[in-house]
Amino acid sequence: MQQHIILLLLRVGVAAAIASFGVRSSAAKRMLQREERTLAQRTRLVLWFVAMFAPGVAIRVATGDYAALDLGLEGTLLAGIAGGYVCGLVTGLMVAVPAMFGGEYLALPFFAAVGLGGGLLRDAAVDREDIWRFSPFPEVNFYRVFEPGRELRSAVLHAWFTLGVMATEFLRQALATSFDPPRLFSPQRLTDPLPLVGALYVSTYFCITLPLKVWNNSRNEAKLESQQRLLMQARLDALASQINPHFLFNTLNSVSTLIRINPEKARTMVTQLARVLRRRLRSPEHLAPLRDELDFMDDYLAIERVRFGDKLRVVNQIEPSTLDILVPSMLFQPLVENSIKHGISGKVEGGSITMRARRAGGRLLIEVEDDGVGIPESHLSGILNKGIGVTNLKERLKMLYNGDYRMLIDSQPGRGTRIEIEVPEAPAQTVSARQ
Repeated sequence: MQQHIILLLLRVGVAAAIASFGVRSSAAKRMLQREERTLAQRTRLVLWFVAMFAPGVAIRVATGDYAALDLGLEGTLLAGIAGGYVCGLVTGLMVAVPAMFGGEYLALPFFAAVGLGGGLLRDAAVDREDIWRFSPFPEVNFYRVFEPGRELRSAVLHAWFTLGVMATEFLRQALATSFDPPRLFSPQRLTDPLPLVGALYVSTYFCITLPLKVWNNSRNEAKLESQQRLLMQARLDALASQINPHFLFNTLNSVSTLIRINPEKARTMVTQLARVLRRRLRSPEHLAPLRDELDFMDDYLAIERVRFGDKLRVVNQIEPSTLDILVPSMLFQPLVENSIKHGISGKVEGGSITMRARRAGGRLLIEVEDDGVGIPESHLSGILNKGIGVTNLKERLKMLYNGDYRMLIDSQPGRGTRIEIEVPEAPAQTVSARQ
């Protein structure tokens, strides 16, 4: 009797191992997470279940031993619960093939019926999430019928699930006992001692509910990751919606000033602004190739030159190998805007701004340097946390690179300011506004 109990415990261990091994594949996680599937996706799901459970049946038939590996019934019922009628039916037929070669001719119709039964349980669920909430503890499923606030049909489904598993196991034992030689495999028969028969029911129940529990945990993790991505998407969209009006407001302020003193320059500035906005609307991504950001800066600086004329000089020192690297959109603009506003505009003779980009050790180094009036040392420590543009950029860098970035500012009064940004060449999170 002890040997039989060990066998039944081994079955539970094998079921848990199969469930754990199966969800190590990202493709398997995606298949289990979907509720609506195309024909190709259903086919892959069937093949996945067959690959997980048919080998155990084949090994048991071929060797006449290793009964703990045969989880054909459990795998077929799981296929129906997770994938529906067609998935359960086809999985049952394919899993039964090795048993048919062993003379177990009832395996084919029985497994097909079990797969359809799993699909019936799936279709009975009001909410498809209910099928993933079946508990490994039978009393919990029955208690849910009386749980306050739970929809009755959902609660009854959990009770029927437990009864359905028990009825399926009873039918297998009855069919296995009715024929000699056996035409259907069962680890125990109805004629065996009652404790062994009862232990088989418990074993079968756990072999079905444990994989559901493992897969549900995996599905929940995938959903949590998806929700985190959506949250990051929303936060980045909020930051983008903040910086674009900020840039627009500052530019329109300049236009309003020029309208009074130089209408022709104001008209030119509006034309340049239209080009900038058109480019931004065409490319609303949170990440863009560096070359696109430099093109955007050409348009932006054309607007600023309308105001400053020859007083504003720009130097680009960009390594060609950096041009196709993805960087946060609007990377240079807030830095250059600060250089103009706080550095160059305060000098009568104007000044120059140098934009640099180079690669070093798998990382991208970005610099914006001006020869303006500089920043007093007393203000230097908090400068990165002031102002919409730079604060916005710092927050986006933190989100896009999971904190793997460096942003430094160095300034000397009367000699200018340099801001340096260092990020990985490949962003840790690629979040697009079009997702």
